[in-house]
Amino acid sequence: MKELVEVIAKALVDNPDEVIVTEKTEGKNVTLELRVAPADMGKVIGKQGRIAKAIRTVVKAASLGDKHRVDVDIV
Repeated sequence: MKELVEVIAKALVDNPDEVIVTEKTEGKNVTLELRVAPADMGKVIGKQGRIAKAIRTVVKAASLGDKHRVDVDIV
């Protein structure tokens, strides 16, 4: 899942070198923290959070086969 979020984020931003995804696992919950350059924050969030919601939807759909719940936080 970490790689999926990284690929999506790098395709959206102007500074792909500054995209950092960290993974934290707590039991059956997995939290992916996405960090981008401050100038690219708007591109990752999108108008009214639409792009952020789309990223979360794609990750949630990709993780249906796993027995883990995956959340994406944009930091």
